[in-house]
Amino acid sequence: MQCRIGCGACCIAPSISSSLPGMPLGKSAGVRCVQLTADHRCALFGLPTRPQVCADFSASEETCGGCRDEALQNLARLEEATAP
Repeated sequence: MQCRIGCGACCIAPSISSSLPGMPLGKSAGVRCVQLTADHRCALFGLPTRPQVCADFSASEETCGGCRDEALQNLARLEEATAP
């Protein structure tokens, strides 16, 4: 599955513990990444400064569902299920 252009759910719903450009301490679940543009695109996509954790994410039906709202819900549920 290809990422939906303008979705950005993976840049909002999950927590990211590694450092991100502009967010040296990572980000909490539900917090919008500072690299997410107004039209919900990653400003770092394709750049060498994009964190490995972001580059490793692969869109799938399980995580992304059929629309942006579903993706936000699915990723939030996965975040909750895997929280320490």
